[in-house]
Amino acid sequence: MTRGQVPLGSICEVTAGPSGSLLESLQDGPDGVPVISPPDLTDHHTVDTRRLRRVPWSEAKRLSRFALREGDLLVVRQGALGRLALIEEEHATWFYSSSCLRLRPRREFVLPAYLASYLSYPPVQRALLGQSLPGTVPSLNSTMLKELPVTVPPLDRQRSVVEALADVDARIRIQRLMADRLEALRPAIFGELIQGTRHR
Repeated sequence: MTRGQVPLGSICEVTAGPSGSLLESLQDGPDGVPVISPPDLTDHHTVDTRRLRRVPWSEAKRLSRFALREGDLLVVRQGALGRLALIEEEHATWFYSSSCLRLRPRREFVLPAYLASYLSYPPVQRALLGQSLPGTVPSLNSTMLKELPVTVPPLDRQRSVVEALADVDARIRIQRLMADRLEALRPAIFGELIQGTRHR
């Protein structure tokens, strides 16, 4: 661990998901409390809510210690290691599967958005994968994750990092929208060109 780094476990609470036996009543359909699983985590660190499974309302009380709060992070611990999502207000009170670890940042030390960006940084992702337990399905456990070194600058510096990355993300979205629009226009432009109704 280098200077300026602290173990992840010193700046956030790390909690493994409920055992499979507690989620035996998972079901499809609109009723019940949603349970977030690895396939629901997107490449943009958000939650895709289209295919969520749920537990009946009657099961919610015994799963209460696994309820999510805004600002929590979910990290995949089994399979697609390193995928993560930052939990937003709309996901508060939902649960998460046994294949995920919940990180609850201590906000006096670290901003959730900063931690999400740090954990998705390629060198940190490689360090995570390097810590995984070998096997048919690679996995992480909460003890390993708690020991992960994290660079934690002062909060004002963290805010600056988060704001700068948000600006970059906004620019990326604009460029993607422009590329998508051009791609959609391409067939029409081709048609006009071969019919001689459009000049280069």
